[in-house]
Amino acid sequence: MRAVAIVALVLTAATAPALPDDEDVSPYREMKTFARAMELVREDYVDEGKADYHDLTYQALRGMISKLDPHSDFMDPKEFKGVQEDTRSEFGGLGVVVGVKKGRLTIVAPMEGTPGFRAGLLPGDVLLEIDGKSAEGTSMREAVEKLRGEPGTSVALTIGREGKSQPMKFNIIREVIKVPSVRGVRLLTSPRAGEPRIGYVRVTQFSEPTGKEFAQAVDSLEKQGMDALVLDLRFNPGGLLSSAVEVAGEFLPGGALVAYTEGRSPTANRRYLSPEKTHEPRSYPLAVLVNGASASAAEIVAGALKDTGRALLVGETTFGKGSVQSVVSLPDGSAVRLTTAKYFTPGKQLIHEKGIAPHIVAPMTAESESALLAARRREELPTGKKRAAGVPRGDMPLQRAVDALRGVLLYE
Repeated sequence: MRAVAIVALVLTAATAPALPDDEDVSPYREMKTFARAMELVREDYVDEGKADYHDLTYQALRGMISKLDPHSDFMDPKEFKGVQEDTRSEFGGLGVVVGVKKGRLTIVAPMEGTPGFRAGLLPGDVLLEIDGKSAEGTSMREAVEKLRGEPGTSVALTIGREGKSQPMKFNIIREVIKVPSVRGVRLLTSPRAGEPRIGYVRVTQFSEPTGKEFAQAVDSLEKQGMDALVLDLRFNPGGLLSSAVEVAGEFLPGGALVAYTEGRSPTANRRYLSPEKTHEPRSYPLAVLVNGASASAAEIVAGALKDTGRALLVGETTFGKGSVQSVVSLPDGSAVRLTTAKYFTPGKQLIHEKGIAPHIVAPMTAESESALLAARRREELPTGKKRAAGVPRGDMPLQRAVDALRGVLLYE
């Protein structure tokens, strides 16, 4: 019966009218070429152990998907099961977000309070080796798998850093990554007579409790008589979209558009709106600090507040990671992670590979960035002192943001 069905299928294909080459969008014509190449490898390749049909198919799928973009990949059943377990359990890691820049695995940002941050890894560091093996040609997924592991175990990294003639070596102990995402809450200006009170809040990533923590931090500053706020999203690699929408929504009316996605499938087209609130949107002047290590969800917040005219952006153009990945399981237990949509700001600006440009350009030198992160690391130490009021020396973007807010308050 099966043979009859196959013959019928072949006859149907043979009698169907041929389409011109430029109109044939069926994969079956190309599969004939693929199958012939696989047969040649199976029959004639010198090493028979490498010519298994199953392995060849998986290698072909892996190569095909990975060439689309750095965020799409193919997972065999074991890898897919591991990804599913990761979403349900804790894991040990370094607390660094890895991206691909100019074809090289690059640290987007180390998250504050994590082993990678305390060890001194910096945004822009290029991963050359992981545990003594070259990282060249390693996909982002493979790199993340190698960096993760049991808490308490170590991973050896060889890093290339701009301005350093020789590679740098780090040996870092993995930990369970659970760190507060809202930090540095304080008034930057002293409450002298006639002096505006400018608050400061730094969001280091967007995790599940970030929205609530951020609202509480801002509430505490408002009780101190805050007149304006600086929201620092520098070195923020992103995180949960829902938390980003909550943070942006603190300054927008309920139901306002925060971001939207567009893809080829209608199901990929979505709109993300600020949540309805029991209080009015916070209306005082707002400045948002961004830099080249502000990525993903951080860019969504910055883009929404910029396009709605709710905030001044100060700093540098953001990283430009604004795409949506969907995981689709396949019949044999494997899966494909595929980029299916891209994020846009309310003003219809594409985020992916473009980033969000600031209103006020205020770049930092590599030395100034290193000094800023070193100061934040010192705050993490048990003997670390809390930062005093005022703008830290050398933090020019923060100074520009404070000056801009003073100008707005004076104008008002």
